[in-house]
Amino acid sequence: MGYAKLKIATVVYHLLVAAIYAFLLTPIIIVFLASISTTSYLTFPPQSVTLKWYAKALSQPQYIEGFRYSLLLAAVTVGISLTIGTLAAFAIMRFKFPGRDFINALVLSPLIFPMVIIGIALLQFYSLLRISGSFFGLVLGHVVITFPYVVRTVSASFHQFDVSLEEAARTLGANRIKTFFKITLPQIRPGLIAGAIFAFIVSFDNVPVSIFLIGVKATPLPVVIFSYIEFGVDPTIAAISTILICLTGATIFIIEKWIGFSKFV
Repeated sequence: MGYAKLKIATVVYHLLVAAIYAFLLTPIIIVFLASISTTSYLTFPPQSVTLKWYAKALSQPQYIEGFRYSLLLAAVTVGISLTIGTLAAFAIMRFKFPGRDFINALVLSPLIFPMVIIGIALLQFYSLLRISGSFFGLVLGHVVITFPYVVRTVSASFHQFDVSLEEAARTLGANRIKTFFKITLPQIRPGLIAGAIFAFIVSFDNVPVSIFLIGVKATPLPVVIFSYIEFGVDPTIAAISTILICLTGATIFIIEKWIGFSKFV
């Protein structure tokens, strides 16, 4: 009797997992199928198959320039987030000082607040500083929402950190800086890589913060797509969205196989 109940529970569990996967993957599949339709409007299922919308998407100047700008923005954001996020995680995890828990909660607070709220708050703050619409302001806004991921992943690496190696290096004559670069950084490298990937994806795909902080000279790709949808929807949007989904999925898959995201979430 107990074996029968266990078998039924196992079947129900697998059905529930399959239903969750279907719920998550169905929109992606629909977008992909819409991107290969021959019709000039979004339709599902496609009447026939074509790749012309991918060629059109890759030939549109606004998409190409938006992609380049998003890459530049994400790269600069990752560099700054890695620097300050690693230093913050190091201070929080390795030192005991008054208010440490409060500072840790403050650092991670952008993960809790809706990004729209953060975008509006930064827009008002930038208006007072007169830096609205600048690249610097956009980078700063992206750093605010990305460096908590670096702090979280690097902090997870410090939980598995072997302090005795640092002590051995100091005993053998290495100073604090040399010990940090030769001993500390190699041990937290998986957290750095995971944090960089998280920060890059969040920055590259962001719309709620970027749309409030962008200027008139250049626009990130996600905002270009969002703006294009306001004036009409055709399979070009589905094609460029499918490309971004594939790039993001491939990046996450490679990093998961390399270091494993499950250690940091």
